[in-house]
Amino acid sequence: MVSIGLLAPAVADDKPSRKTAQTAASIQNRPKVPGKLLLHARSRVPGAIGSKKYKPVVQDVEWQTAETTVIICDMWADLWCRSAAQRIGVLAPKMNQVITTARNHGVMIIHAPSSGMKFYTETPYRARMQAAPPVKPPVLIQRWCYLEPGKEGKLPIDDSDGGCDDPNSQYNPGFDRHEHPAIQIIGYDGVSDSGVEIYNFCVQQGIKNVVMMGVHTNMCVLGRSFGIRQLVRLGFNVVLVRDLTDAMYDPRDYPQVSHTRGTKLVVEHIESHWCPSILSENLTKIIPGSADPSPEAVKTRPAAKQLRKK
Repeated sequence: MVSIGLLAPAVADDKPSRKTAQTAASIQNRPKVPGKLLLHARSRVPGAIGSKKYKPVVQDVEWQTAETTVIICDMWADLWCRSAAQRIGVLAPKMNQVITTARNHGVMIIHAPSSGMKFYTETPYRARMQAAPPVKPPVLIQRWCYLEPGKEGKLPIDDSDGGCDDPNSQYNPGFDRHEHPAIQIIGYDGVSDSGVEIYNFCVQQGIKNVVMMGVHTNMCVLGRSFGIRQLVRLGFNVVLVRDLTDAMYDPRDYPQVSHTRGTKLVVEHIESHWCPSILSENLTKIIPGSADPSPEAVKTRPAAKQLRKK
């Protein structure tokens, strides 16, 4: 049996090297630009009084791009479960296309391939996250946020054996924890697997809204120190991208439904107890007119400037 602890180990925050610290001193963060996303946020509310069933409700929500970040959770280059790794390989190019569009609209992108920080130590993406000054959070940022029975009951699927749907599976901790190569890290992006670092950075940058995508829905997406449970407790506005996620679920286990349906059951659980979900296309369009320059910016247009030099 594979425990959740083995599947998603808690990792201590790594300290910046001297070179990274020097880089952090001169690091630049993304420009804050106008623009509003229109999210069709689906949540679930209790049905009739006394009923245990939840019904979907969709609410349109407007988020400023300058106040929004996408966190990409654990989209590793490889995984011990071959079926899960194959599905990550299918998701990754789609995810890259969506975050490229969102980035170009002004949304911050944070890559979080847990336990893979050593691969990004000397990069500006890593330094950017480490450079944010520490801020005292309103609640403790836990290394792992376990199931909260009093709030959410039980998960709708049994993942106690690790959830791998290979015919024969054996856990191997030595898989490649780089982020999947189909997802590009570029520009003003950040890299961190630390809830503390991500919280500090979001406070520094005035980020109030977090979009979660990645894997696995029933494990790391919910439980990481930067996952949905923790983000909601910290007071962020949070949504899950339901078409850019995947669960660790084996149809041989309860409730013995297809893998696809098992993932949807976990999404419905999150919608009922933690946060709404959206479709990825919501991140690719801006409300018409919301990204136009302000009249003040037009009036104070500066003279032509020279090419920036290193």
